[in-house]
Amino acid sequence: MNRKSADPTQDPRARHLLRTLISRYIRSGEPVGSQTLARHSGLDVSPATVRNILADLEDVGLLSAPHTSAGRIPTAQGYRLFVDSLLQVRPLPEGELVRLRNELPSGAGTRVLLDSASELVSAMTHFVGVVSVPSREQFAFRRLEFVAIDAERVLAILVFADNEVQNRVLQTRRAYDQGELERIANYLNHHFAGRSVAEIRATLLRELKSARVEMEQVLAQSVELAEQVLVPGHEDMLVAGQTRLMGLQELADLDRLRELFEAFASKREILQLLERTVQAPGVRIFIGEETGLAPLDGVSVVSAPYVAGDRVLGVLGVIGPTRMAYERVIPVVQAAADALGRAFDGSKPPPA
Repeated sequence: MNRKSADPTQDPRARHLLRTLISRYIRSGEPVGSQTLARHSGLDVSPATVRNILADLEDVGLLSAPHTSAGRIPTAQGYRLFVDSLLQVRPLPEGELVRLRNELPSGAGTRVLLDSASELVSAMTHFVGVVSVPSREQFAFRRLEFVAIDAERVLAILVFADNEVQNRVLQTRRAYDQGELERIANYLNHHFAGRSVAEIRATLLRELKSARVEMEQVLAQSVELAEQVLVPGHEDMLVAGQTRLMGLQELADLDRLRELFEAFASKREILQLLERTVQAPGVRIFIGEETGLAPLDGVSVVSAPYVAGDRVLGVLGVIGPTRMAYERVIPVVQAAADALGRAFDGSKPPPA
């Protein structure tokens, strides 16, 4: 029978050999030959039979041979099949779950939590940890103060429900005295504390249209300042552990490494990739060219959304070489995203 006529991915022996080869390659970083695979596969097959099966797997794009007679390594397509249907992922040990809960405690400020989360997943996986920063739109506004800087600028100090403070300099069409700014701040604090930024903007505009004559001036002034102070902030992402990629044989090419570090610095493209995870529950894995980003062609991204209540706040992930221990990285990312979401939610972790 022509060995190319059948789909090798449907053959249990071929699947077992592929899983064994990829697992061994992930551990060693060395191409795996047929004799080595025959010895360590646990199957009663000869090296010749293994060579034929590996040739079939290479024909369908799951393996490649970097050098003649030097063994084979998985392709991005091979890793994809491995991750989707051959990998056995186990939950994190209880001790590591406790570590995550302890280092991502409820009540910490947003920046502290996010810094801790990116550093923690980097340390636990030895790759790069990334986490997208929630939009300020996600958090309720607690209090606002205005301070006049000069005739055309006002400093706005916003305090949010997650204890984060933001300072924004506003350009005004006229000078405001401090008394006016206090009245505007008191109006906004009295009527809108505890509501989201988007809701405040919409309500202000709606109330201005139906306001009583004596309130129009305060409302109009409030709208002028609120239009600037309550605009959505720029998306951001925290990155930890970039230097862990230096020295990895898969990323030894300096030009590729430089492109990757430039992508970390600009953040925009990686943020867009992480956003593709937001609406998909659970872990998403992008392998090599699946990211659609040239600087990430040689790496994998494992990511998961973190959720507080019913709100998706952002995405947490790990970036590392395609030759990563997926069975380790996947549960770390999932557990860290869960712990981060619970920390924002302020809820207690489930019982062990």
